[in-house]
Amino acid sequence: MGTRSYRPYTPGTRQRTVPDFAEITRDEPEKSLTTSVHRPKGRNNRGVITCRHRGGGHKRLYRIIDFRRDKHSVPAKVVAIEYDPNRNARIALLYYRDGEKRYILCPANISVGTVVVSGPDAPIEIGNALPLGNIPLGSSVHNVELYPGRGGQIVRAAGATAQVMAKEGNFVTLKLPSSEVRLIRRECYATLGQVGNLEERNLSLGKAGRTRHLGRRPQVRGSVMNPVDHPHGGGEGRAPIGRSGPVTPWGKPTLGYKTRKKKKLSNALIVRRRRKSSKRGRGGRES
Repeated sequence: MGTRSYRPYTPGTRQRTVPDFAEITRDEPEKSLTTSVHRPKGRNNRGVITCRHRGGGHKRLYRIIDFRRDKHSVPAKVVAIEYDPNRNARIALLYYRDGEKRYILCPANISVGTVVVSGPDAPIEIGNALPLGNIPLGSSVHNVELYPGRGGQIVRAAGATAQVMAKEGNFVTLKLPSSEVRLIRRECYATLGQVGNLEERNLSLGKAGRTRHLGRRPQVRGSVMNPVDHPHGGGEGRAPIGRSGPVTPWGKPTLGYKTRKKKKLSNALIVRRRRKSSKRGRGGRES
């Protein structure tokens, strides 16, 4: 995959970069593997906004992705690589030998015609899915299960990869993209290789309209609001926060404040915590 840039004909094209979609081989999705999904727009079952700055955006058709890879020992051929509007990774359409069709996350360096297979005895090749206990040390994996049979839940974003560090007893030690080192049961499945579309992190939207197309509405800093709207608001001119640290609109500490539960059961499986981020949210914004 590569990126395209534009001459600055308008302010929106000055910083704009888009993918060249060179790896895409098919424009229309497989109809039998699509469904319509209600878009919550940041609202819960009562219609109350629980996640701000969500809404609008282009209409999407959801592609049903096989995160479980539970069709064992049946070879499948990669027929097409497609764009998925619901994620930043590409998806690959598989035709199984018995006639079934499924979508999977498209690994990097995989092309049309490649044969992939899942199961404990699958060969160590990119795109194949195996239990973590059967994957060699040092291998890169993605679409990793946290619980056996539940399907891949982590390491699914474009360009993401985790590394198998060690094996001991019933657990395998993985180094995750966040630099966290965690124990996962050896029965959990993972897919060999790195998620494709590596250039996604280098893209620049260029203008607010492209953000709206993705379903994200504008954000406003709390310091420019009124006191009734945000704890940072009010004051004459550019006023400081007026507190010991930044808080959310509901008064909870934020921007570095740890919110993970101290008695969470999976804490015992974390060998090393992820490194602290030096950024204050996306673009350095406050809440």
